[in-house]
Amino acid sequence: MKKNLKNNVVRMTDTERDLLSQIRNFQQTTTSEQQVIYETVREPIWYEEDKSRVLVIGDLHAPFDLEEYLDHCKKVYDEFSCNKVIFIGDLLDSHFASFHETDPDGLGGGDELDIAIKHIQRYYEVFPEATVLIGNHDKMAYRKAFSGGVPKQWIRDYKEVLSTPNWNYVNEYILDDCLYMHGEGGTARTRYKSEGQSVIQGHLHTQAYIEWLFSREERKFSMQVGTGIDFDAYAFGYAKRGRKPCLSCGVVLNGSQAFLMPMEL
Repeated sequence: MKKNLKNNVVRMTDTERDLLSQIRNFQQTTTSEQQVIYETVREPIWYEEDKSRVLVIGDLHAPFDLEEYLDHCKKVYDEFSCNKVIFIGDLLDSHFASFHETDPDGLGGGDELDIAIKHIQRYYEVFPEATVLIGNHDKMAYRKAFSGGVPKQWIRDYKEVLSTPNWNYVNEYILDDCLYMHGEGGTARTRYKSEGQSVIQGHLHTQAYIEWLFSREERKFSMQVGTGIDFDAYAFGYAKRGRKPCLSCGVVLNGSQAFLMPMEL
């Protein structure tokens, strides 16, 4: 992608535009037409068996996530023939333990977690293997326990609490020289310059973009993934006067191509 410095607009190159057009056109064909394409070409040109095709899922804040967001993520996963899934963090909202003001008429901690687990199980059934970044909202219960003097021996891990034994929970993750992180403390466009590598992050619900930086020898990008939250939920009362969230997910192909996939409103 090339950046128009005068207008501060990021534009796709012709090659990238053709690639995305081919992917979308392929998905719009009928099943029989797709079979003819597969028999003729075997795989779409963006598909390489030994290359990573990563679906990046934005902040969920379960149980306050949009039901339709999972369908959007599934569609994008199939559209790009993804072979890896990364959740960018904040699977949970933990409103009951929030450091913002909590709604006195909201769910109690046990009820909120029970419903959140049911929501997350929908994702686990569709994506049984995934890497999950641990976000600041995911840590809230642990932080409260720490402040209360509860030792680690009493605390269960995320896999056990959320019934997701095959998911890998990490603070950050590097794949194909791309750094995946939740994103507290800065934007993707500032972080990738200081880190010296491509950075993909969430955390900021009102931002979704891809920005490229080119040098003589390499190129790297920053991606703000967006989110899948239900902005009408009471848990986001603190943000009602702000901008509405960007509902989207992302795709990274072999660490060298990046696509932001907005959800249809």
